[in-house]
Amino acid sequence: MLDRDNDLNAWDRDHFFHPSTHMGMHARGDTPRRMITGGEGCHIVDSTGKRSLDAFAGLYCVNVGYGRTEIAEAIAEQARELAYYHAYVGHGTEASITLARMIVERAPANMSRVYFGLSGSDANETNIKLIWYYNNILGRPEKKKIISRWRGYHGSGVMTGSLTGLALFHAHFDLPRAPILHTEAPYYFRREDRSQTEEQFSAHCAAKLEELILAEGPDTIAAFIGEPILGTGGIVPPPKGYWAAIQAVLTKYDILLVADEVVTGFGRLGTMFGSVHYGMEPDLITIAKGLTSAYAPLSGSIVSQRMWDVLVQGSDQFGPIGHGWTYSAHPLCAAAGVANLKLIDELNLVQNAGETGAYLRAGLATALAGHANVGEVRGDGLLAAVEFVEDRDDRRFFDPARKVGPQVAAALLEEGVIGRAMPQGDILGFAPPLCMTRAEADTVIAASERAVKTVLG
Repeated sequence: MLDRDNDLNAWDRDHFFHPSTHMGMHARGDTPRRMITGGEGCHIVDSTGKRSLDAFAGLYCVNVGYGRTEIAEAIAEQARELAYYHAYVGHGTEASITLARMIVERAPANMSRVYFGLSGSDANETNIKLIWYYNNILGRPEKKKIISRWRGYHGSGVMTGSLTGLALFHAHFDLPRAPILHTEAPYYFRREDRSQTEEQFSAHCAAKLEELILAEGPDTIAAFIGEPILGTGGIVPPPKGYWAAIQAVLTKYDILLVADEVVTGFGRLGTMFGSVHYGMEPDLITIAKGLTSAYAPLSGSIVSQRMWDVLVQGSDQFGPIGHGWTYSAHPLCAAAGVANLKLIDELNLVQNAGETGAYLRAGLATALAGHANVGEVRGDGLLAAVEFVEDRDDRRFFDPARKVGPQVAAALLEEGVIGRAMPQGDILGFAPPLCMTRAEADTVIAASERAVKTVLG
């Protein structure tokens, strides 16, 4: 076993190109390697036998928890029956057709069809193409620019990386690319004018959006994309009145709304969709992670009836739409999705996410909010974040070189709990499986308190 583990260490350093990793340090063996070998419920186990409570559900995605044999069996059964067939020119499988129906039944009332992909990134690539196609069909060839927000996360491709508003995903990649624009993030804690109420800050964000639209020309702006709650940008809930103010501007200038629900879809906020939670009325919804709880790679673009009618008009006029992925609606992934959504219903995980999430945030606030270096404890549903500052009263942030957030995350891991050090700030994030219990939330709270004390006193 020891030789095998040594072999894997060497193969990992010599052959495996990891995402979002310091490549040189990893290849030289300067950073720890952790090979995950199993999981059950909210816990994972690594090759050394260490058991950790995964309070980030992988990457916000293992919503039903680890070790759900119902999903594994559904995938195996589908593989035995039919491992693959494409979805081009009207082909389908029982799993893909059933899953599309299940998604639309759970989505906001104005949604109509689902286009399947494999990742949130490719789903947003699909959305961009559909937005451009839509405006071409309507005879508006200049209406193509898409506005995102700074600190938003929408993928790592060329165009989806451009939609993303985080420096890490732009630097040295020649991003962002036109015709992508960015507007102010609804980050109330980091507002410049500290005298503003939440409602005033929301009005400010809407005014900045309208200012950008007018500067560019309303006839050139096609769509606005946003996560219902900022995820990777810091787990930041929208301030009061934000989405109502933003949607009023979009309606005024006939601009489509894309709700990126890769993180929030299928229960994360205590509602099936974040759009419903915040009163959004999107034209497109991006889904991925919670669709299969990451038991298989699957994403989707949910298209509103308004958009679908125009897409049909375009196909009647110009023939089949020239867009497709080889693995769209892959039968194994679709089978995983069907089993996953059934589990979410059977285990009442949407309600549990709302109730246990509120308990977790309240516990974190009680344990940490009084600490001199804790600027804010925030979140919504089963999402929570703790933001660290050098001086809470002056809202002065730590020098990024000190890596306070990563230090706290590392100390938390030593306590047997996985949180995430979020980029662009000293922020510790939590997004546990939706099956988390209150006892497990207590474990996260206590471990977080000890980790903060270890790093910051």
